[in-house]
Amino acid sequence: MSLVVAKFGGTSVADYGAMNRCADIVLGNPDCRLVVVSASSGVTNLLVELTQESINDDGRLQRLKQIAQIQYAILDKLGRPNDVAAALDKLLSRMAVLSEALASQRSKATMDELLSLGEQCSSALFAAVLREKGANSSAFDVRRVLRTDSHFGRAEPQVEQIAILSREHLLPLLSEQVIVTQGFIGSDEAGQTTTLGRGGSDYSAALLAEALTASAVEIWTDVAGIYTTDPRLAPNAHPIAEISFNEAAEMATFGAKVLHPATILPAVRQQIQVFVGSSKEPEKGGTWIRHQVEDAPVFRAVALRRDQTLLNLHSLQMLHAQGFLAETFATLARHKISVDLITTSEVNVSLTLDKTGSDSSGQGLLSEALLQELSQHCRVRVEDGLALVAIIGNRIATTAGICRRVFEVLEPHNVRMICQGASPHNLCVLVAESEAAQVVKALHENLFEGV
Repeated sequence: MSLVVAKFGGTSVADYGAMNRCADIVLGNPDCRLVVVSASSGVTNLLVELTQESINDDGRLQRLKQIAQIQYAILDKLGRPNDVAAALDKLLSRMAVLSEALASQRSKATMDELLSLGEQCSSALFAAVLREKGANSSAFDVRRVLRTDSHFGRAEPQVEQIAILSREHLLPLLSEQVIVTQGFIGSDEAGQTTTLGRGGSDYSAALLAEALTASAVEIWTDVAGIYTTDPRLAPNAHPIAEISFNEAAEMATFGAKVLHPATILPAVRQQIQVFVGSSKEPEKGGTWIRHQVEDAPVFRAVALRRDQTLLNLHSLQMLHAQGFLAETFATLARHKISVDLITTSEVNVSLTLDKTGSDSSGQGLLSEALLQELSQHCRVRVEDGLALVAIIGNRIATTAGICRRVFEVLEPHNVRMICQGASPHNLCVLVAESEAAQVVKALHENLFEGV
């Protein structure tokens, strides 16, 4: 069986009309047997607000009501079938119980279970929309197969276990039904609900595709593929028909919001091609991400990642000494911090971090405990209000004239960090967030528009 896994984001399952469009996409492809959905647009943000310590009783009731309105509006359009209504009532009731429990006792495990309920609602509703169109479809609890560790808020998938469980519990269902399941969530060995971090639904789809050796993963969102840059920043940006895994990994890591950074990893491991398209306008096509591509230009895209943090570490212990970086990275590892970019001098190390590493509840990376531990062996300075601009392409490290074309654009701007050479696929600069849009627009004009 040639299997396609389709993932639909929050805007694609925002309401009954959006779900209908997505159902047509699914039913238009006989190979599409597994559907992974996010929570309906706005629901996850409301659930995150319910996890905040500052929320009061009135605020909690207001947000629960807003979530219920979003979900019941879809249920009403479906004609309120009894089984779906009962499932939805149970999930919304559980939301109220868990949000009230958090008010008296803070627990990351409780937060994860609460945050998982948005996807559970949308999967039940989307399966009902498919049945309404005549499909044999049911919702499947992904927690039965998507095994993770117990790092709540940012759980790590257990790939081998996922493969074993998916083949045992999920694969046999796909020959007879279109199965709808949840992105973003999983469970640990004890059966407790976990989440993969914000934006983890793409990752879920890729992990399940890997486990089931699917032929393709389709990521359906609200834009027609991956563009040379954000069209809101550069009006002449254009869609890219095809890119390589390496380029896509760089783009996802450095800010292309249509693709979660981790999505590429399972696809690369099994050589599964990935498609990114618009559920609103599927006829426009989209971007295919493949192991090998026919065209590999020097400049492929300009990516922007806002809200960056620069961590500056200064210590005279670095001077003609060994072990400082090892100790620093060991500290970061203990706090589950992944470093993006790094530059060093004799007595300084500068590292960039960003919020794609924050957990599902939106908690940041730089905890007080981490900063105190680092301060024991160096002076720490944290800079915020920065943005990372990445030029993505091929042979960037070995093509003459690249730096001249880039730095003539950057001349009017204060660049806080430059990283180039580690990868042939990117050149990164860190600039003030207030100047980032202007930098992206100018680079796109210079590199892609012949200006």
